[in-house]
Amino acid sequence: MSFRAERYTKEPLMLLLPKITLGLVISFLSPLCIMAAGSIDDEKEYRLLATTRTSTMQKEMNRAAAQGFRFSGMMGGKTTFGGKEIVTAMERSAVSGNEKRLEYMLLATSKTSTMQKELRAAGEKGYTYVGQSIAETAWGSFDREVVVVLERPVGKTLTRYIYKLLATKRTKTMNKELNRAGSMGFELQGLTVSETNFGGREVVAILMKVED
Repeated sequence: MSFRAERYTKEPLMLLLPKITLGLVISFLSPLCIMAAGSIDDEKEYRLLATTRTSTMQKEMNRAAAQGFRFSGMMGGKTTFGGKEIVTAMERSAVSGNEKRLEYMLLATSKTSTMQKELRAAGEKGYTYVGQSIAETAWGSFDREVVVVLERPVGKTLTRYIYKLLATKRTKTMNKELNRAGSMGFELQGLTVSETNFGGREVVAILMKVED
């Protein structure tokens, strides 16, 4: 009796051992597979664009955007390769195919009234703010201008935006203007401090809110 009891208790255990071993292996490898997949998803591919003209930069950015790239950063200044240029960085996931398609608009002007008008028109077309910089562009005669980058999704229902541009030489005045705009529902999008043709060395702020 003891022999038969021992025999019947051992047989199921022996049958379970391969399954237990397989389960332990899967449990050990699963986190590693997830980590590997996560690291691939986190990988980025970059494309650097440099040009002296904002119109050319806009074309180059939209060409890159059609390939899944999106705006990452911009700076204006002197480069060894091309002199005074606008340099823009675009990025996309290394695992391409699921990127949201975007299109870009660049605004560059030395007048606050013109910039405000162009921002208003862009906001009505669904463009949202993504960045700004000061650059000496070849739009006119290498003037120092505020360059604003706007984007919108391709082929989707567009949200309309309202923009407000503030430019002043005094930080105290800018503080008052920002609070006044904030009380109207505007949110600060970007701030630059530099010498521009807007009015010399001044603070330039761009604010935005969703149109009701």
